[in-house]
Amino acid sequence: MSEEFGNDFVTLTDEDGNEVEFEHIDTVEYKGETYLAFIPAELAVEEEAEVVILQVVEENGEEILATVED
Repeated sequence: MSEEFGNDFVTLTDEDGNEVEFEHIDTVEYKGETYLAFIPAELAVEEEAEVVILQVVEENGEEILATVED
């Protein structure tokens, strides 16, 4: 994901099937793995946000975002 043209927004589906829009705020490489950090898109700048961190994993030849287990 590139930050060159502004922030990226994605719609993620939780384990209950609910779709929620998030804003991608950072990408981190750690020990050979890629992690993406998101905050809920509807938050105002001054609000505190819980950051959602997902790991990029390959599944059946495709890159997907997965919950971080540890």
